[in-house]
Amino acid sequence: MARRGQDDENKAGAFFMATLVMWGVSVFFEIMFNKRTELVPILAGFCFFQSANWVIRNWVSRDPLFVNTCVSLLHSSITSASVVLILINQWMTNGSYKMFDHSQLFGGTWPWAYQALCFSCGYFAYDQWDMLLYQLYSGWIPSILLHHLILLVCFTLALYRNVTINYLILTLICELHSVFLHVRKVRRMAGVRDAKSKIVEAEWVLNWATFVLARLTSHALITVKLIKDAPKFGKGVELPLALFGMAGMNFLNIFLGADLFNAYRRERNPQQKSQNHSE
Repeated sequence: MARRGQDDENKAGAFFMATLVMWGVSVFFEIMFNKRTELVPILAGFCFFQSANWVIRNWVSRDPLFVNTCVSLLHSSITSASVVLILINQWMTNGSYKMFDHSQLFGGTWPWAYQALCFSCGYFAYDQWDMLLYQLYSGWIPSILLHHLILLVCFTLALYRNVTINYLILTLICELHSVFLHVRKVRRMAGVRDAKSKIVEAEWVLNWATFVLARLTSHALITVKLIKDAPKFGKGVELPLALFGMAGMNFLNIFLGADLFNAYRRERNPQQKSQNHSE
């Protein structure tokens, strides 16, 4: 039975590696043959995070999961800071009303938004590669690999066609919450697990606050905005793809919230966990 499970994981790994290679060939073709030099930040993002991986692996720890989590923390920090700066700059320049107009969100591109999306796209390609290389996944259909594949497809199509760039930038505000998810993971791997310490308590406050504001609420508002502006989209695939993507994100957010609550309860009541095991 275990052997069969391993075979399924190997097949899943081979499939996702093949899709990653095809994605890489597509990006390379666009840059080299179609002269899409604006897509170069995708390669820059991939190389940057791969370099960060190498530095952490050689100077901090060789544990693949620890290294991967540290690089993910770096990505979340850079991306969330970039998105906040892009939004603040646009807010101060044009105000909130014009900023969230459909024409701006669908066909416009805020300053540095395209480059930020490219850079983040390069990270997802790197992370997919790293997880496949070190087998940091499990199951017949690994959810994390599927999640990255969907993001790569959606992000790359938007970048190729230069549409919905600002919508996708808004979805990346959730990286604010990802910062604290990765901080918690690194903290626990480093052996810091005292739930009563002030640092851990502050981390949980920030974890819950950013989950509600930057992930749950923001994704719900984006979904409402898409539904409200549905007649303005026309007959292309952009609206169905956007609604499908946001439905998936909202669905995953519910499960993430449940997992977060269970993790919080376990960390706050370690004695209860020990009693359950003894029973």
